[in-house]
Amino acid sequence: MKILAVDTATKSCSVAVLDQGALRAELTTADGRTHSRHLMNIIDTVIKMAGLKVEQLDGFAATIGPGSFTGLRIGVSAIKGLAYALHKPAVGISSLDALAWQCNQTPFLICAVIDARKKEVYFCRYRFINQAMIKEGTEQVASPADTVRGIHEPCIFVGNGAVLYQELISAEMGELAFFADDSRHIIRASTIARLSLSMIKQKAIEDVKLLVPQYIRKSDAEFKIGCSG
Repeated sequence: MKILAVDTATKSCSVAVLDQGALRAELTTADGRTHSRHLMNIIDTVIKMAGLKVEQLDGFAATIGPGSFTGLRIGVSAIKGLAYALHKPAVGISSLDALAWQCNQTPFLICAVIDARKKEVYFCRYRFINQAMIKEGTEQVASPADTVRGIHEPCIFVGNGAVLYQELISAEMGELAFFADDSRHIIRASTIARLSLSMIKQKAIEDVKLLVPQYIRKSDAEFKIGCSG
C-alpha cells in the first residue's frame, strides 16, 4: 500500500510517501513560507522522488489539527482534492498524536505541545505501554503553566510549544522536565503516513468528505461573530 501524507499544522511543511510501511521519499521544510505557495510543488516533487505517478497511490493522509487554522485548511484541502480526483481513501491524524509518536522510545510520560499563540498552547499527554500509544486525557488549549499542572513524574515535552516555553516549563518542573531532540519537534509526514496505515486499510472513498480540520479553539472570526450575536 502506497500512502502520501502531508503535514501543514505549524510553520513547517512536510510531505512523504510510504510503500508497504517503508519510506520511499520525504521532504520537510521549515522556512516559514505560506504553505499554499509551495505545497503542491512539494507533493509533486516527493511523488517523483518516490519513482511513482500520482495514480499509483493507494491512499492519503493529513494532519487535521490542532495547529494553524490556515495551514490546516491548506493541507486538508490538498489531500481531499487528490483523494476525490483519484477515488482513493483519505484520513486525518492528530498533530499532537504525531508529535507524541515521534518520542515512542521514551519510558517517560510525554506531553505534546503546539504553540496556539495568544500566550496559549495546544497540548495532550501520552504514554507508550507495550509499544502501544495511550492517550491520557483530551486535547486541550490552555496556558503553558496549565500544561504542566498535575505532572509529578519525569515527562518529555515535544513540539514547537515546548521549544517556545522551555524556560517556563523547566522553571515549573525542575529536574522532572525533559525535552525531545530538536529534530522531533517538527512533525514529519512519514509519521503521519505510519499512523494512518491501519486506518486507510479500513476506509472507503465516501469517508473523504468527513476529513475536516479539528481546531479545538474558535478562529478569531468565529469568536467575533459569537460575541456580536
